[in-house]
Amino acid sequence: MSKKRVLVVEDDAAIRQGIVDTLGFSDYEVLSADNGDDGMRMAVQGGYDLLLLDLVLPGHSGLEILAEVRTSRPTTPVIILSALGDERDRIKGLTLGADDYVVKPFSVKELMARIEAVLRRTPERPKDVAHVKIPGGMVDLQRGEVRFDGGETVDLSEREMELLRYLAGNRGRAIAREEILRRVWRLDPEHIETRTIDMHVARLREKLGDDTAQPHIIMTVRGKGYKFAPK
Repeated sequence: MSKKRVLVVEDDAAIRQGIVDTLGFSDYEVLSADNGDDGMRMAVQGGYDLLLLDLVLPGHSGLEILAEVRTSRPTTPVIILSALGDERDRIKGLTLGADDYVVKPFSVKELMARIEAVLRRTPERPKDVAHVKIPGGMVDLQRGEVRFDGGETVDLSEREMELLRYLAGNRGRAIAREEILRRVWRLDPEHIETRTIDMHVARLREKLGDDTAQPHIIMTVRGKGYKFAPK
């Protein structure tokens, strides 16, 4: 089994080296950057399994890096490293899609426990999907197009692309509306009506040529949510 690789973006040399040493001792491969500009470049390039991201950095800020990662690499796990006084930025980071945060100063045991917990969340960590085969056609999620075998094309909105990417990345699994709100909308399901999910699914079904009365691509799972299981 190959080692997991972690990218550490942290400008404090002592903290960064401590994290690098701890991860190395725990049999992780480690990449690191000490500023926001290098961190942005390395984060967008990919080649790692989890990003540990400080918020206050020279050059690009941690929040700028997080926003870019969520656009270019939406399935990448991210843990924020945050000073105690940065509550507002931590909340913003979680809203932008960070999976967790660790408050400085933190213990080695706490950091490793949070890393392992995030990496274990495979049911909510979909595969990154670029193309999706559907009955009668194919969806190009890089271009945001549904291409039917007869030559017709239909454009998808950004939200529709993200929704389909998440559903297809979790093919065959029933996904709760609350999970979709957290992972696709990046919102707290306690503070928004989940009906918005149903409306977007209805529009997506229409664009995919799915039968809204008897859907065969995006299935409704009673009492749960939705499942991507094209027949």
